[in-house]
Amino acid sequence: MQSRMKSPALVIPGAIQASMALNAVVRNSGVSAKLLALVHMRVSQINGCSVCVDMGWREMRNAGESDLKVFMVAAWRESPYFTDAERAALALAEAATRVADRPEAVTDEIWEEAARHFSEQELAGITMLIGMTNFWNRLNLTTRQITGEWVEAIVEQVEKQLQAAAD
Repeated sequence: MQSRMKSPALVIPGAIQASMALNAVVRNSGVSAKLLALVHMRVSQINGCSVCVDMGWREMRNAGESDLKVFMVAAWRESPYFTDAERAALALAEAATRVADRPEAVTDEIWEEAARHFSEQELAGITMLIGMTNFWNRLNLTTRQITGEWVEAIVEQVEKQLQAAAD
């Protein structure tokens, strides 16, 4: 396997910095790192983005999530390991990612269930994360980014930036 090109976010000057800045804003929205990582993982699984799935399990583990939960994300509906709030966030993530699958992608029922568990600011953070994950998935899939050493280097770089932002 070979990438078609470098990630567009690395080709256009300032793109990676702007994208990382928006990611940092989302991470400061009041939503737990565990929940953000969970949502990121599910969206990336749906889209089949190997780079983001690889990054997703690492994010989940770094946030303190158990291996069991990491393994069960794809089968969250049939798994007893997720809270009602996590289920609401996962349902929202799936609906907002699969927008072409039904006439009303995010139904009132899905939205209202999420709103029962999260504040407006948290819903904004979750919704923005869903959009950003779809953005990254589409960049990676279009240019056929390959997971592995590249992801490990990016994860290390992102972790350093997140730590610097936290300090």
